[in-house]
Amino acid sequence: MTAAQADLHIDRPSVADGAAFWRLAKESGTLDLNSSYSYLLWCRDFADTSAVARADDGTAAGFVTGYLRPDRPGTLLVWQVAVDPAHRGRGIAARLLDALTDRVAAEHTLSCVETTITPGNTASERLFTSYAARHGARVEREVLFGTGLFPDGPHDPEVLYRIGPLSRSAR
Repeated sequence: MTAAQADLHIDRPSVADGAAFWRLAKESGTLDLNSSYSYLLWCRDFADTSAVARADDGTAAGFVTGYLRPDRPGTLLVWQVAVDPAHRGRGIAARLLDALTDRVAAEHTLSCVETTITPGNTASERLFTSYAARHGARVEREVLFGTGLFPDGPHDPEVLYRIGPLSRSAR
């Protein structure tokens, strides 16, 4: 681990992190921005399946939110991943994803990770395909929500990435 990586601590978020999650999502430039209220609720209700990377001063440098699918409790759906622009290029998103799935796997049976990615989001495509490679898993892709399903105007399709079965670390 490099000195730049050592200055971060990854843990469970608290409600107090909700505002920072909203800000990071807003500044990401790619994520769909949810209401600030939803990030507060997320940090309260889904803290066990989410993670925050904190800088030495305690500020949020990045986050990953997720939940265990009710109909597939061995599947962690990763909702959003964001890293503060000042902290990008240091592998924080990958560290967050690995730390979260390791923690969830230690507390639950975890066999699969899912996420959705819009076409052209190469940073997310790289993050999740490299995650699959590190964990010895296949990646299956299919359109989950087509453009026509979104009621609030033009929206790119959301492509489901199903990563599994997991074989290293996150099990």
